[in-house]
Amino acid sequence: MTAPVLIWFRHDLRLADHAALAEAARDGRRVLPVFILDDEAAGAHRYRGASRWWLKRSLDALSRDLAAKGAPLTLARGRAETILPALADALGAAEVHAGRGMEPWAREQSRRVHEALTAAGRALHLHTTVVLREPHGFVSGSGKPYAVYTPFAKAMLAADPGEALPAPARIPGAEPPAGGERLDDLPLYPVPGEPDWAAEFGTAWQPGEAHAGARLARFVAGALGRYAEGRNIPGIEGSSGLSPHLRWGEVSPRRVWHAVRAAASGASAETFLKEILWREFSYHLLWHRPDMPDRALKRDFEDFPFEPDPALLQAWQRGRTGYPIVDAGMAQLWRIGWMHNRVRLVAGSLLVKHLLQPWQDGVAWFADTLVDHDLASNSASWQWVAGCGTDASPYFRVFNPVLQGEKFDPDGAYVRRWLPHLAKLPRAFIHKPWEAPEGVLAAAGIRLGRDYPRPVVAPAEGRARALAAFAALRRPAPAAA
Repeated sequence: MTAPVLIWFRHDLRLADHAALAEAARDGRRVLPVFILDDEAAGAHRYRGASRWWLKRSLDALSRDLAAKGAPLTLARGRAETILPALADALGAAEVHAGRGMEPWAREQSRRVHEALTAAGRALHLHTTVVLREPHGFVSGSGKPYAVYTPFAKAMLAADPGEALPAPARIPGAEPPAGGERLDDLPLYPVPGEPDWAAEFGTAWQPGEAHAGARLARFVAGALGRYAEGRNIPGIEGSSGLSPHLRWGEVSPRRVWHAVRAAASGASAETFLKEILWREFSYHLLWHRPDMPDRALKRDFEDFPFEPDPALLQAWQRGRTGYPIVDAGMAQLWRIGWMHNRVRLVAGSLLVKHLLQPWQDGVAWFADTLVDHDLASNSASWQWVAGCGTDASPYFRVFNPVLQGEKFDPDGAYVRRWLPHLAKLPRAFIHKPWEAPEGVLAAAGIRLGRDYPRPVVAPAEGRARALAAFAALRRPAPAAA
């Protein structure tokens, strides 16, 4: 009888277009699917609050899908380099198949697993499951990694992503050894018996491969056609909503790519595909610059004169900045674990530039609160906003939160939804309540400073502080006396 094989699921919690699973299940071999919660390997980048909420439900969906195919999922907790060789030994499996981890900690984890399996006379085979193209194999004409998004995207648009693989019709399951973890025993949220702080997440999200496919179908049939314009309007459903499904690998970027290509052409399709390629570029940067989550890619930016202030950071985190478009975004983030992308840019600019708070604090807060938190995209996007990435927004591009609100939420639909206490403000003042006459504020039931804060810093003052700080960064240091 052919020896069984292990399929180690990581950030690819699906059955379709899964190269590692397809290889593990070929020729009718018996398969043991495994997921390992290895917080020690992830270290400072271990899954945090909102991520753990999503992961629990995604694992539940994957477990049911695998069981329906004939191979129930085994759950484990601990060091992957200890658990996988032990499982392989118990089953008599000679091979472990897995998707390639992209994060620095996941690459180190893969190295340790490879060494442990090799020492035991077994093999680890890594496959492409998270990205369209492996970062180490996609380089510029000069043979170097890409450092600028535009030429990277141009090259990727010209490349053939290949056909998406179907899900196996059936997966003969190997008998799992005793001692696996129950899903409810893993430290994921909500913890049984404790208050469910993420109670509203389920009103917006349904994790799992089937729901990822349904959301993709809904997007290509609807919002995709107006995506080029609609993606910037937070008050409508103009986004795909696919980011958390992509982050957890419930749908592959290749499947999304082909679905969009088949459904549309023109500006909207190209604009959306370039968003997929920004995700790819972020992984490309992280692979070649593994310190990107912590250090500015433009090294001279490390001397930027930030002014860390816990009170300002907390006002931003709690949506108490006094700028409605930002505060609405932070309220949306807190309640459903997601924020519209345009508002992410405005909120990020406010934190780093108007308030002069380190961009790493923004990375950390989003890591806690986003269901689609992705180490590569989160880090690259924050560096873009801060102006310190290799392909960054110029530092002098300081988003004015009032003008951004008036441009992209002109009727205040987004603000009124997420900040209902401002709902009665007229359109003229919905993005600048501090300019409303007392009578207008009274009619809307608002007393500034009590019902809603005044701006923590005035728009013009915030921009001036940002530009002054940037000028100081560029100014030569004075000679020693």
